[in-house]
Amino acid sequence: MATSRKYPMLRRSQALWGTRRMWKTRLVFWAGAIAIGLISVLFAVLSDKAQALFQALTAGGWGFLPLIITPVGFVICAWLSTSLFPGAQGSGIPQAIAARHLRDDEDRGHILSLKLVVGKILLTVIGLFSGASIGREGPTVQVGASVMLQVAKWGGMAQTRGLILAGSAAGIAAAFNTPLAGIVFAIEEMGRTYEARTNGLVLTAVILAGLASLGLLGNYTYFGVAKDTISFLSDWPLVLSCGVIGGGIGAAFSALALKATRRIRRWNALQPLHRTLFVAAVCGLFVAVIGIASGGLTFGTGYEQARSAIEGQPLPWFFFAEKFLAGLLSMISGIPGGIFAPSLAVGAGIGSSLGLVLGSSAGVAALLGMAGYFAGVVQAPMTAFVIILEMTGNHDNVIALMCASMLGYGTARMISHEPLYHALSRLFIAEAIRRRRADVLTGSKR
Repeated sequence: MATSRKYPMLRRSQALWGTRRMWKTRLVFWAGAIAIGLISVLFAVLSDKAQALFQALTAGGWGFLPLIITPVGFVICAWLSTSLFPGAQGSGIPQAIAARHLRDDEDRGHILSLKLVVGKILLTVIGLFSGASIGREGPTVQVGASVMLQVAKWGGMAQTRGLILAGSAAGIAAAFNTPLAGIVFAIEEMGRTYEARTNGLVLTAVILAGLASLGLLGNYTYFGVAKDTISFLSDWPLVLSCGVIGGGIGAAFSALALKATRRIRRWNALQPLHRTLFVAAVCGLFVAVIGIASGGLTFGTGYEQARSAIEGQPLPWFFFAEKFLAGLLSMISGIPGGIFAPSLAVGAGIGSSLGLVLGSSAGVAALLGMAGYFAGVVQAPMTAFVIILEMTGNHDNVIALMCASMLGYGTARMISHEPLYHALSRLFIAEAIRRRRADVLTGSKR
């Protein structure tokens, strides 16, 4: 300290070095956020092409092909995720949540890495090509978190937990073109508590990732523009029923998925690879049968079905039940893939069916059903109504969507007290603890 006061030149050089280091850190962070946006766009394009190719192959007189393609695709995804890309299984959001709780870089590296970025994108695309009822939104969260974790290493940043949060938010924002939903998701679902010191990281990452996405795809609404407006005087029974029934069915999905996942993991432990592949094959076969029985409506993300419902075309009354089963089987199969888009499709189906019963507009009913069911599945009501508002471009229905989301959340809390993503994240944390204990035991024996 005395030396720097004695030699002003040295003090200036130290300040200059500190400024250069600060700008280097910022540039690395900005580059990482832009990379998330570009990767998200690439992921979206590949996913759409894979789903379109599956539809083209199974159209016309080749309707039986899913009985072959789907189980084989599930087995390939399960094998690759077990042997080459461990940690890529499932949605990807539980991995990002778990990584925020883990303290060791090696433990985080098992579930967030650049290798998993490649694996997650590749296997999700293969899953969509196989007809799996999965989405790319959850996987994009793991991709964004992985990129930001690498940015923390390259930039020498200490705010690892905040960067994982920022990468996750940027992933959601770029995947759906929903910047507000990305921020709300980071606060409500990823963090569960608001950390003021990370707000700048989250906002900057969302803005830069969003700009990169907009630069390539332009400004768009994921499900088009919803033109119908909800009237509380005539539609309050619909708001109530979509919230309570949608939330109850969403809680049932969450509870069944957790119970099945835990049991399958315990059963697979004796013969991990063989039993994992067997479960994937069986789930894939049932997904194919359901898809054929539904006339192909349950294959893929469910984006087209949800969009048609929002635009006023009622879905078949049984669609939501078939999509529910296809999404549940795809999730417990262990293949990489998210539940965001399939859940929104199920919710649109529930709302459409309730709208037919109550004589309400199909578009309004679909919006309310999506809010109630999605809030029930993930138990994150703010994320539910904000993401639906941004994806449909209609802000006239804010209060009604809030009510449906809160009713769905309240109903789900009475049925299932464990939020789905956080319960699944504890499985990855437990794996890290077991791996650490095994390493300690191995070292002591040596």
